[in-house]
Amino acid sequence: MGYAQLVIGPAGSGKSTYCSSLFQHCETTGRTIHIVNLDPAAENFDYPVAIDIRELISLDDVMEEYGLGPNGALMFCMEHLEENLDEWLSEELENYMEDDYLVFDCPGQIELFSHVPALKNFVEHLQRKNFNVCAVYLLDSQFITDVTKFISGCMSSLSAMIQLELPHVNILSKMDLVTRKRDIEDYLTPEPTTLLSELNQRMGPQFQKLNKALIDLVDEYSMVSFVPLDLRKESSIQYVLSQIDNCIQYGEDADVKIKDFDEDEDED
Repeated sequence: MGYAQLVIGPAGSGKSTYCSSLFQHCETTGRTIHIVNLDPAAENFDYPVAIDIRELISLDDVMEEYGLGPNGALMFCMEHLEENLDEWLSEELENYMEDDYLVFDCPGQIELFSHVPALKNFVEHLQRKNFNVCAVYLLDSQFITDVTKFISGCMSSLSAMIQLELPHVNILSKMDLVTRKRDIEDYLTPEPTTLLSELNQRMGPQFQKLNKALIDLVDEYSMVSFVPLDLRKESSIQYVLSQIDNCIQYGEDADVKIKDFDEDEDED
Protein backbone atom coordinates (compact mmCIF):
# COMPACT_ATOMS: atom_id res chain seq x y z
CA MET A 1 0.00 0.00 0.00
CA GLY A 2 1.22 3.49 -0.89
CA TYR A 3 0.39 6.80 0.77
CA ALA A 4 -0.37 10.16 -0.79
CA GLN A 5 -1.18 13.76 0.04
CA LEU A 6 -3.17 15.78 -2.49
CA VAL A 7 -2.14 19.38 -1.75
CA ILE A 8 -4.91 21.70 -2.93
CA GLY A 9 -6.12 25.22 -2.24
CA PRO A 10 -6.58 28.61 -3.92
CA ALA A 11 -3.80 30.19 -5.94
CA GLY A 12 -1.25 31.89 -3.69
CA SER A 13 -2.14 29.87 -0.60
CA GLY A 14 1.41 28.49 -0.30
CA LYS A 15 1.06 24.97 -1.67
CA SER A 16 4.50 24.76 -3.29
CA THR A 17 6.14 26.39 -0.26
CA TYR A 18 4.40 23.81 1.95
CA CYS A 19 5.68 20.96 -0.25
CA SER A 20 9.21 22.35 -0.16
CA SER A 21 9.19 22.79 3.63
CA LEU A 22 7.70 19.34 4.10
CA PHE A 23 10.44 17.80 1.96
CA GLN A 24 13.17 19.60 3.92
CA HIS A 25 11.60 18.56 7.23
CA CYS A 26 11.41 14.91 6.18
CA GLU A 27 14.97 15.00 4.83
CA THR A 28 16.16 16.34 8.20
CA THR A 29 14.30 13.65 10.14
CA GLY A 30 15.47 10.84 7.87
CA ARG A 31 12.08 10.19 6.29
CA THR A 32 11.62 9.70 2.55
CA ILE A 33 8.85 11.42 0.61
CA HIS A 34 8.49 12.09 -3.12
CA ILE A 35 7.03 15.36 -4.45
CA VAL A 36 4.95 15.19 -7.64
CA ASN A 37 4.27 18.32 -9.70
CA LEU A 38 0.73 18.38 -11.11
CA ASP A 39 0.87 22.03 -12.20
CA PRO A 40 1.57 22.28 -15.95
CA ALA A 41 2.33 26.00 -15.52
CA ALA A 42 5.01 25.57 -12.83
CA GLU A 43 8.52 26.73 -13.65
CA ASN A 44 10.77 26.80 -10.59
CA PHE A 45 10.94 24.27 -7.74
CA ASP A 46 12.57 24.32 -4.32
CA TYR A 47 12.32 20.54 -4.09
CA PRO A 48 13.37 17.56 -6.25
CA VAL A 49 10.51 16.66 -8.59
CA ALA A 50 9.86 12.91 -8.63
CA ILE A 51 7.10 12.99 -11.28
CA ASP A 52 6.35 16.02 -13.46
CA ILE A 53 3.13 16.54 -15.44
CA ARG A 54 5.09 18.79 -17.82
CA GLU A 55 6.69 15.66 -19.24
CA LEU A 56 3.19 14.77 -20.43
CA ILE A 57 1.89 18.24 -21.31
CA SER A 58 2.81 21.85 -20.57
CA LEU A 59 0.70 24.98 -20.32
CA ASP A 60 2.83 27.03 -22.71
CA ASP A 61 2.59 24.41 -25.46
CA VAL A 62 -1.21 24.25 -25.14
CA MET A 63 -1.58 28.05 -25.18
CA GLU A 64 0.60 28.32 -28.27
CA GLU A 65 -0.95 25.43 -30.19
CA TYR A 66 -4.62 26.07 -29.42
CA GLY A 67 -4.62 29.82 -28.79
CA LEU A 68 -6.12 29.42 -25.30
CA GLY A 69 -5.73 31.69 -22.31
CA PRO A 70 -4.02 30.51 -19.09
CA ASN A 71 -7.18 29.19 -17.39
CA GLY A 72 -8.56 27.46 -20.46
CA ALA A 73 -5.16 25.95 -21.22
CA LEU A 74 -4.83 24.63 -17.67
CA MET A 75 -8.23 22.96 -17.84
CA PHE A 76 -7.18 21.40 -21.16
CA CYS A 77 -3.98 20.07 -19.52
CA MET A 78 -5.86 18.54 -16.60
CA GLU A 79 -8.38 16.89 -18.94
CA HIS A 80 -5.45 15.52 -20.94
CA LEU A 81 -3.98 14.11 -17.71
CA GLU A 82 -7.36 12.54 -16.95
CA GLU A 83 -7.32 10.84 -20.36
CA ASN A 84 -3.81 9.46 -19.74
CA LEU A 85 -4.20 8.07 -16.23
CA ASP A 86 -4.01 4.45 -17.36
CA GLU A 87 -0.95 5.00 -19.51
CA TRP A 88 1.30 7.84 -18.37
CA LEU A 89 0.46 7.98 -14.66
CA SER A 90 0.34 4.22 -14.15
CA GLU A 91 3.74 3.90 -15.82
CA GLU A 92 5.20 6.63 -13.58
CA LEU A 93 3.77 5.05 -10.43
CA GLU A 94 5.46 1.74 -11.26
CA ASN A 95 8.74 3.34 -10.15
CA TYR A 96 7.51 3.49 -6.57
CA MET A 97 7.32 0.55 -4.22
CA GLU A 98 4.94 -0.33 -1.42
CA ASP A 99 4.93 2.11 1.49
CA ASP A 100 6.24 4.97 -0.68
CA TYR A 101 4.85 8.36 0.29
CA LEU A 102 3.90 10.77 -2.52
CA VAL A 103 2.93 14.43 -2.17
CA PHE A 104 1.03 15.88 -5.15
CA ASP A 105 1.49 19.63 -5.63
CA CYS A 106 -1.68 20.70 -7.47
CA PRO A 107 -2.65 23.81 -9.46
CA GLY A 108 -4.59 26.55 -7.69
CA GLN A 109 -7.64 26.85 -9.95
CA ILE A 110 -10.50 26.38 -7.51
CA GLU A 111 -12.80 24.72 -10.04
CA LEU A 112 -10.47 21.70 -10.13
CA PHE A 113 -11.48 20.73 -6.61
CA SER A 114 -14.96 22.23 -6.43
CA HIS A 115 -16.89 20.84 -9.43
CA VAL A 116 -14.65 19.74 -12.35
CA PRO A 117 -14.15 15.92 -12.15
CA ALA A 118 -10.49 15.78 -13.26
CA LEU A 119 -8.95 15.63 -9.76
CA LYS A 120 -11.69 13.35 -8.45
CA ASN A 121 -10.97 10.85 -11.22
CA PHE A 122 -7.24 11.26 -10.54
CA VAL A 123 -7.82 10.38 -6.88
CA GLU A 124 -9.93 7.35 -7.76
CA HIS A 125 -7.11 6.13 -10.02
CA LEU A 126 -4.64 6.42 -7.12
CA GLN A 127 -7.01 4.49 -4.89
CA ARG A 128 -7.30 1.72 -7.48
CA LYS A 129 -3.50 1.56 -7.38
CA ASN A 130 -3.82 0.88 -3.64
CA PHE A 131 -2.86 4.33 -2.37
CA ASN A 132 -4.32 5.79 0.81
CA VAL A 133 -4.98 9.42 -0.10
CA CYS A 134 -5.59 12.49 2.07
CA ALA A 135 -6.63 15.92 0.77
CA VAL A 136 -4.57 18.72 2.31
CA TYR A 137 -6.42 21.99 1.79
CA LEU A 138 -4.32 25.14 2.30
CA LEU A 139 -5.92 28.50 3.00
CA ASP A 140 -3.95 31.70 3.52
CA SER A 141 -4.38 32.73 7.17
CA GLN A 142 -4.39 36.38 6.09
CA PHE A 143 -7.89 35.82 4.71
CA ILE A 144 -9.36 34.38 7.92
CA THR A 145 -9.42 37.62 9.90
CA ASP A 146 -13.15 38.30 10.10
CA VAL A 147 -16.36 36.33 10.10
CA THR A 148 -17.26 36.75 6.41
CA LYS A 149 -13.83 35.55 5.27
CA PHE A 150 -13.98 32.69 7.78
CA ILE A 151 -17.35 31.47 6.45
CA SER A 152 -16.13 31.85 2.87
CA GLY A 153 -13.04 29.75 3.67
CA CYS A 154 -15.19 27.09 5.36
CA MET A 155 -17.53 26.83 2.39
CA SER A 156 -14.64 26.62 -0.08
CA SER A 157 -13.07 23.82 1.95
CA LEU A 158 -16.41 22.03 2.32
CA SER A 159 -16.92 22.18 -1.44
CA ALA A 160 -13.58 20.39 -1.94
CA MET A 161 -14.45 17.82 0.75
CA ILE A 162 -17.75 16.97 -0.95
CA GLN A 163 -16.22 16.82 -4.43
CA LEU A 164 -13.19 14.66 -3.59
CA GLU A 165 -14.70 12.47 -0.84
CA LEU A 166 -11.35 12.03 0.91
CA PRO A 167 -10.02 12.26 4.45
CA HIS A 168 -9.40 15.97 4.75
CA VAL A 169 -6.98 18.21 6.68
CA ASN A 170 -7.46 21.98 6.46
CA ILE A 171 -4.34 24.07 7.04
CA LEU A 172 -4.06 27.79 7.74
CA SER A 173 -0.84 28.61 5.92
CA LYS A 174 1.49 31.62 6.25
CA MET A 175 0.97 31.92 10.00
CA ASP A 176 4.47 33.42 10.19
CA LEU A 177 3.12 36.50 8.36
CA VAL A 178 0.23 37.12 10.76
CA THR A 179 0.97 40.12 12.98
CA ARG A 180 -2.07 39.76 15.25
CA LYS A 181 -2.41 36.08 16.11
CA ARG A 182 -5.62 36.77 18.05
CA ASP A 183 -7.38 37.63 14.77
CA ILE A 184 -6.79 34.03 13.68
CA GLU A 185 -7.12 32.20 16.99
CA ASP A 186 -10.66 33.50 17.51
CA TYR A 187 -11.70 31.41 14.49
CA LEU A 188 -9.83 28.19 15.31
CA THR A 189 -12.34 27.39 18.08
CA PRO A 190 -15.15 29.84 17.25
CA GLU A 191 -18.17 30.54 19.43
CA PRO A 192 -21.23 30.00 17.18
CA THR A 193 -23.40 32.66 18.82
CA THR A 194 -20.61 35.22 18.41
CA LEU A 195 -20.12 34.23 14.77
CA LEU A 196 -23.82 34.57 14.03
CA SER A 197 -24.03 37.96 15.74
CA GLU A 198 -21.04 39.27 13.77
CA LEU A 199 -22.38 37.86 10.50
CA ASN A 200 -25.79 39.47 11.02
CA GLN A 201 -24.12 42.80 11.70
CA ARG A 202 -22.18 42.59 8.42
CA MET A 203 -25.13 41.59 6.24
CA GLY A 204 -28.67 42.76 5.63
CA PRO A 205 -31.66 41.39 7.58
CA GLN A 206 -32.82 39.38 4.55
CA PHE A 207 -29.79 37.11 5.03
CA GLN A 208 -30.40 36.20 8.69
CA LYS A 209 -31.91 32.77 7.97
CA LEU A 210 -29.08 31.96 5.57
CA ASN A 211 -26.53 33.15 8.13
CA LYS A 212 -27.99 30.88 10.80
CA ALA A 213 -28.00 27.90 8.45
CA LEU A 214 -24.34 28.49 7.58
CA ILE A 215 -23.28 28.86 11.21
CA ASP A 216 -25.25 25.74 12.17
CA LEU A 217 -23.51 23.80 9.39
CA VAL A 218 -20.07 24.87 10.63
CA ASP A 219 -20.91 24.29 14.30
CA GLU A 220 -23.29 21.34 14.64
CA TYR A 221 -21.67 19.06 12.10
CA SER A 222 -18.05 20.10 12.86
CA MET A 223 -17.28 19.46 9.22
CA VAL A 224 -14.61 22.14 8.85
CA SER A 225 -11.75 22.93 11.20
CA PHE A 226 -8.33 24.45 10.57
CA VAL A 227 -4.83 23.57 11.76
CA PRO A 228 -2.42 26.55 11.85
CA LEU A 229 0.96 26.07 10.17
CA ASP A 230 4.03 28.19 10.94
CA LEU A 231 6.84 27.05 8.64
CA ARG A 232 9.44 28.67 10.91
CA LYS A 233 8.74 26.04 13.54
CA GLU A 234 9.68 22.39 13.03
CA SER A 235 7.18 21.44 15.74
CA SER A 236 4.35 23.03 13.72
CA ILE A 237 5.32 21.12 10.56
CA GLN A 238 5.61 17.89 12.54
CA TYR A 239 2.18 18.39 14.12
CA VAL A 240 0.52 18.98 10.74
CA LEU A 241 2.29 15.95 9.28
CA SER A 242 1.15 13.79 12.19
CA GLN A 243 -2.46 14.84 11.56
CA ILE A 244 -2.17 13.85 7.91
CA ASP A 245 -0.37 10.57 8.70
CA ASN A 246 -3.18 9.68 11.08
CA CYS A 247 -5.76 10.26 8.33
CA ILE A 248 -4.07 7.88 5.91
CA GLN A 249 -2.92 5.42 8.61
CA TYR A 250 0.73 5.92 7.68
CA GLY A 251 3.13 4.08 9.98
CA GLU A 252 0.51 1.90 11.67
CA ASP A 253 1.88 -1.28 10.09
CA ALA A 254 5.39 -0.32 11.11
CA ASP A 255 4.29 0.15 14.72
CA VAL A 256 2.81 -3.34 14.77
CA LYS A 257 5.95 -4.90 13.31
CA ILE A 258 8.17 -3.21 15.89
CA LYS A 259 5.93 -4.40 18.70
CA ASP A 260 5.97 -7.99 17.44
CA PHE A 261 9.76 -7.90 17.11
CA ASP A 262 10.17 -6.69 20.69
CA GLU A 263 7.89 -9.46 21.96
CA ASP A 264 9.96 -12.08 20.12
CA GLU A 265 13.14 -10.79 21.70
CA ASP A 266 11.58 -10.94 25.15
CA GLU A 267 10.72 -14.59 24.59
CA ASP A 268 14.35 -15.36 23.68
